[in-house]
Amino acid sequence: MSGHSKWHNIQGRKGAQDAKRGKIFQKISRNLYQAAKAGGVDPDGNPQLRLEMDKAKAANMPKTNVQRALDKASGVGGAKFEEINYEGYGPGGTAVMVSALTDNKNRTASAIRSAFTHHGGSLGASGSVSYLFDRKGYIVILRDGLDVDEDTMLMDALDAGADDMKASDDRFEIFTDPSNMQSVRDGLQGKYNLDTAEVKMIPNTVTEVPEGKVSQYVALIDELSENDDVQDVYEAAKLPDNVE
Repeated sequence: MSGHSKWHNIQGRKGAQDAKRGKIFQKISRNLYQAAKAGGVDPDGNPQLRLEMDKAKAANMPKTNVQRALDKASGVGGAKFEEINYEGYGPGGTAVMVSALTDNKNRTASAIRSAFTHHGGSLGASGSVSYLFDRKGYIVILRDGLDVDEDTMLMDALDAGADDMKASDDRFEIFTDPSNMQSVRDGLQGKYNLDTAEVKMIPNTVTEVPEGKVSQYVALIDELSENDDVQDVYEAAKLPDNVE
């Protein structure tokens, strides 16, 4: 019995590590695609793509994943990829938006609908939850090894054209108008190492996941995140404070 418990715990930790790694790869894939789409697939002539490829290498992302993102951006093989957003409700009525990039809308829609259904949620109509999110430029600068106070960071962010900033123990989160994100990024990049610089959907209100629905909710987000067609998952939800 103890052997079974030990194996179960090991598998549980491995599953959590795999899910975390999958989300990191998903984020890098999205950034690779966006950089290649904007500036071409040659890293020598596209500094942003070179930066994202360096991040992929540092994260031990498989070369096949990197190449898949570049192929999507360049349309290799004649495949036409389309960006589609899906909106739905997780367990307990929490709002979830899914950004996908797909060459087969039927396959992607079926997989996303199945994920919601299997984990106690439901796929909604267009506009059903998007009003709970604002589209913003989002830049993250980690505090680790950074000797700068909040006032200085705020002034630098505002001088670069940002709208707002939120500071926490481990990071500075900077918010911009989507149209200004690249200029703000360029203005800050000379002074700071940016962990994240992207346009994303930020929730303007959040709902706490009911305690009895946490495992279902986490399983839903993990399944959505692990789908190769999914670029990002946006959540207008928070887990209870007593749940890690």
